[in-house]
Order: sequence, then C-alpha cells, then structure tokens
Amino acid sequence: MRKSRVSPVKDLLLTRYAPLADSIAALFFPYAEVVIHDLHAQAVLYLANNLSKREIGDASTADELDHAAHEHGKGTYEKLNWDGRRMRCVSNVLFDEAGEPAGMMCISFNIAVFEDARAALDLFIKGAGVAAQTEELFRDDWQDRIHTFLHAWLRERQLGLNGLTREHRRELVEALYEEGAFRGKSSADYVAAVLGMGRATVYKHLKQLKQNSK
Repeated sequence: MRKSRVSPVKDLLLTRYAPLADSIAALFFPYAEVVIHDLHAQAVLYLANNLSKREIGDASTADELDHAAHEHGKGTYEKLNWDGRRMRCVSNVLFDEAGEPAGMMCISFNIAVFEDARAALDLFIKGAGVAAQTEELFRDDWQDRIHTFLHAWLRERQLGLNGLTREHRRELVEALYEEGAFRGKSSADYVAAVLGMGRATVYKHLKQLKQNSK
C-alpha cells in the first residue's frame, strides 16, 4: 500500500512545534490544551490534552483571521468551552522557513478550578465575584456561539449538561437548529460530541426539522 505523503508545511509544523505543544500540555496537565492549526488547510493539525472535544482535521474557525492585524498572534483572551468552563487563552502565529504565516498555536488554560476556589472565598467573605467579558479571536466562531446559546438554555431550565434526558437533547438540537447553529462546517458532529449523542441521531433530527420547515 502506498503511504500518503505529508505536505512540507504540515511536516514543518509537526516536527518543530508538536513537541513544544506536548511539553506545555504536560507542564500544566490537566488544565491546559494546546492546539496547532494549519492555516493553509484551515484545519486542526495537532492536539495535546484535548479539552475541547475537537478532532484532528476539524475546521479551525480561523478562516477570517486577519494576519495583518494579528501579525504574531493574540493574547490573553477568554473563551467559553463546551462544558461551560471559561478558558484563558493565548495564540501565536507560526511561520514557515520563508517567514510566511503557516500555522497557529493556541494554548487554552482551564481557569474554572481557580474560579471555583475564588467563588467559594468570595461567597464566604463578600459574595460572588464578577466574571470578565469574553473576547473573540475569530470573527465567526460558531463553536463559541453554540457554547453561549447552550449554557443559556441550560440556565433558563436549571439543567446540567450531564443530566440531560433524551428528550432534552432533542429539544436542544431543535433550539440550536432554529438559531442557525448548524451552518458551520462540522457543526452537527461537534454538537453530537458535546451533547453525548450519536452523530446519526443528530443528522436524523436535522433531516426531520428540514422536512418540517418546507
């Protein structure tokens, strides 16, 4: 069998930066995730300590990243993870041998454990603290919009992600569909992973919703 060849850009990113990603993830384990994006393919190339439930090959949501405005990257900023935890992040552009942007390394640190400790102290001393506003790195981050809508939906119903019934999950898929959440590439697979549903089940619900909307 002929073995598929890795492109020079991917080979450079993996050889040069994957060991660094592993070292960072190991140093801050289990709280840090490190992702290497291939900006040419606009896809996730490498994952160390996966906290985001993404997979290698997923769309990176970096399609509209302005390299001129972020010549070397951006940080620190905050994003909401699929499980509602706030992640403090930093991103740096990775350059090829010609000095052109080839990839991006994004380090996401789960600060929820520290927030929980702070919240307990604040509650004991003076009350709950104030959460910082989330900033966006990518202009069209459908994953972040899904997270925001999902946890607002759960709060309104006083539900937890781990306690959802089959009917709750069906209602959530319907609500996300009405919000246009499935327009992003791989969004159906991502919602299935976040909600703990089979992909076939999500696609079945979406097919029924599309038929009903005709």
